[in-house]
Amino acid sequence: MDSQRRRLTSGLGGLLFWGNNSTSSDDSHVEQLLDRVNNGVLAEDRRSAVTELQQVVAESSSAQLAFGAMGFPVLLSVLKEERNDTEIIRGALETLVSAITPIEAVLGQKNEVRPASMNADLLSRESESISLLLSLLSEDDFYVRYYTLQLLTALLTHSSNRLQEAILSIPHGIIRLMDMLMDREVIRNEALLLLTYLTREAEEIQKIVVFEGAFEKIFSIIKEEGGSDGGVVVQDCIDLLNNLIRNNASNQMLLKETIGFEPLISILKLHRGSAYNFTQQKTINLLHALETVDLLLIGGPEGEPTKDANRLSNQTSFAQKRILDHLLMLGVESQWAPVAMRCRALTCIGNLVIRNPQNRDALASKLVGEEHHSEPALNAILRIILRTSVSQEFVAANYVFKCFCEKNTDGQAILASTMTETNSGTHGNLQDDGSLSFGSMLLQALVTTKGGNLELCSRACSVLSHILRDNVHCKERVLQVKLDEPVPSLGSPEPLLHRLVKYLAFAVSLNGRDKKQSSTNGIGDSSYIQPIILQLFVTWLSDCSNAVSCFLDSPTHLTYLLELVTSPHVGVFVRGLASLVLAECALNNSSSENGRDAFAVVDAISQKIGLTSYFAHFDELQKAFDSHFPTLVPNKPPIRSSSASMLDIEEVENDGLDQMQDNPILVAVLDPLFINFAKKLESEIREKVVDIYSHTKNKAVVVPSDLEQRDGEIDRDYIKRLKSFVEKQCQDMQDLLARNATLAEELLRTSGSEALEAAAMKPSSGRDKVHSEALRRELQEATRQLEILKAQKVKIEEEASYYQNAAGKLESDLKSLSDAYNSLEQDNFRLETEAKSLRKGGNVFHPDVETIRAEARDEAQKEAEAELNDLLVCLGQEQSKVEKLSARLVELGEDVDRLLEGIGDDVGLPDEDDDEDESESTVN
Repeated sequence: MDSQRRRLTSGLGGLLFWGNNSTSSDDSHVEQLLDRVNNGVLAEDRRSAVTELQQVVAESSSAQLAFGAMGFPVLLSVLKEERNDTEIIRGALETLVSAITPIEAVLGQKNEVRPASMNADLLSRESESISLLLSLLSEDDFYVRYYTLQLLTALLTHSSNRLQEAILSIPHGIIRLMDMLMDREVIRNEALLLLTYLTREAEEIQKIVVFEGAFEKIFSIIKEEGGSDGGVVVQDCIDLLNNLIRNNASNQMLLKETIGFEPLISILKLHRGSAYNFTQQKTINLLHALETVDLLLIGGPEGEPTKDANRLSNQTSFAQKRILDHLLMLGVESQWAPVAMRCRALTCIGNLVIRNPQNRDALASKLVGEEHHSEPALNAILRIILRTSVSQEFVAANYVFKCFCEKNTDGQAILASTMTETNSGTHGNLQDDGSLSFGSMLLQALVTTKGGNLELCSRACSVLSHILRDNVHCKERVLQVKLDEPVPSLGSPEPLLHRLVKYLAFAVSLNGRDKKQSSTNGIGDSSYIQPIILQLFVTWLSDCSNAVSCFLDSPTHLTYLLELVTSPHVGVFVRGLASLVLAECALNNSSSENGRDAFAVVDAISQKIGLTSYFAHFDELQKAFDSHFPTLVPNKPPIRSSSASMLDIEEVENDGLDQMQDNPILVAVLDPLFINFAKKLESEIREKVVDIYSHTKNKAVVVPSDLEQRDGEIDRDYIKRLKSFVEKQCQDMQDLLARNATLAEELLRTSGSEALEAAAMKPSSGRDKVHSEALRRELQEATRQLEILKAQKVKIEEEASYYQNAAGKLESDLKSLSDAYNSLEQDNFRLETEAKSLRKGGNVFHPDVETIRAEARDEAQKEAEAELNDLLVCLGQEQSKVEKLSARLVELGEDVDRLLEGIGDDVGLPDEDDDEDESESTVN
């Protein structure tokens, strides 16, 4: 035992043990107990020692630290070698669980050594410890399996990555854990919790768990436990389900194709008679189930190629199962439900309808409420926006309208068409008895200023922004809405746009009185009302010249915006958004009226603000976006530990509602789409300023009356005077153009720095600028001529290349013909040479035709003679045969002459004639 202790304490455990301030009694007591377990003779004594060791370790942190230094090899040896002794195996497992479980007394001491965490790390590093524990899951004893699962779960909370890798490396490790889901209830619950921890981030484990039928087992357990009315086990089941489908499109598809979404939707079903039955655990279960729906409606991680297709497929499947009814019940109709659940249900409604025409139409036609008091669902959601006292509920309901209006021109037009003229008698208060149309309710909220509170107006402005976004027809339609109070300056009913400008000024003045030093703390200007109204103006004026014209109909509007941008009593968002509105007034300005055109707007910005300061506000706004609106981490419902405390359950009311403490409404309204639009608008206004300053203000030239020819003035003097006037005007014009061009170029170079103002304050010579402008134009002309010459050069090079190729082809053909001609010439020369040699006689004898004929005749005669000689030889041979035969016949008594009589008489003579004729012809 002493040698074992020395070996262990020489490492990390020894350092921790000997460096700890634990009492010597704990040290010696743990050592004695381990010695009894390791070296005891009697089995009962060893069991008693394990039981006592467990109690000591569970009660004292110093005992935990001492056990970590020397105890793991002893108890692992017991687990490995004494499997037949169930009681000591139970005690060893329970002791190990106690050794890695934090003791409550030291939980708050952050600077103290944590023995439980160190022990867990030491145990997870022991070779083959995880495989040994997994093998214990096959034991028949209930408590052995139970304590083993508890020990694995405790290890996983401290060393998750190491444990995941170890389990994956063990054959059938995950399968053994999945089998535990079919065990007795207590073991099943512990296995469920362990699998929940294992599948949080380990994709390989997720695949194995799904392959082993996790979906069927999960919903089977949920059904057994009573659905949403069940206990914490239902929470663990849904949490495991969320781990399996989070950012995993393939698992989502497998869930949809195997068991479908019906079991999930059944968890969300509420009955109208179940009001006020939302217990704490039921709220948690429903929040987990709504998170599952939300994960499926999102479709997968960002950048996944199949995300949109998977999202659309899941949206369609959910719509077919009528999930919208259940979501409306949870988020809209169940106003007695907890706020967190209502917000999550509204978010799910938004994700259900986003970029899905069928689901958008279903929401637009859906009615909520009792049969005799029903109203359109969109009206009810708008009422939530206008009446809720919880900012997060406003954000969630506003998200529904954002998703409904996104790329939905028809839906936007329907909502805008309900906005008609409103009665000013109701402007002081919002009157809604449930019979108002959507547009009437929205208009009343837009013009309501009860008690000087513009919060209703700002919330309605946010909804109106969604209706008008990227829809020129709706912008024109709402632009026609007139309030029935005539405006003295216009002599006609006041446009809605002008009323909203008044409310903006009123809100800024109220905020300025409350906080005059809010310009230095960004979002801390204590109000989201002004930014939301300004955001509506930016959306409304975008790509709508009529809206810009209506806005500039009142000369005070442009002046007020200029003052707002330069005011030291407003925050960075107000200044930045006001700068965006000014940019819209210049970019979408189609007026040619003096004082209201784009040139006048830009000139006013340059004179009142300064272009450098003006563009600096864009930079400040972008920095504010980056610093105050970081990417939000999706809310995660609370996850219980092995001993779920009531504190965790009670915190569900605040779950997801404290993530945007600064200003959740402003963060939600100024969404990424608007931020990207603001970036694009900044680049466009820079280009517009350059374009405006590069041209003269008036394109039409008005000739003064004094340029007419005077009485008695001769033509020569008149022409000379006109020429002098034109030269002067030309000099002034070029000086102006040079100044504008220089200003524009300096603006692009500085991009909001102070260099532009310094350059503007430096005196400069007009003639120098004219000369520079002339040089610039000459350079441009030379550049243009150079481009023309380059184009001509390219064309000439192409033609030269074409002709060069043609010449090469012709040259190749000519070479072939030349070779053929040379060959013919050589043959001809050879033949001529031979002919000449033959003509001259030379050393070669060549007879004439007669000689050739004579030679041929002689040759033929020789051949005939040779054939005749051969024939004579044959005849001689035949003659000898005849003589022999004749002699034989005579011997036989035959008359030979009589037999030969008449043979050859008729044939012999013609043959001789023929032979003679043939001989003669051959000779001839």
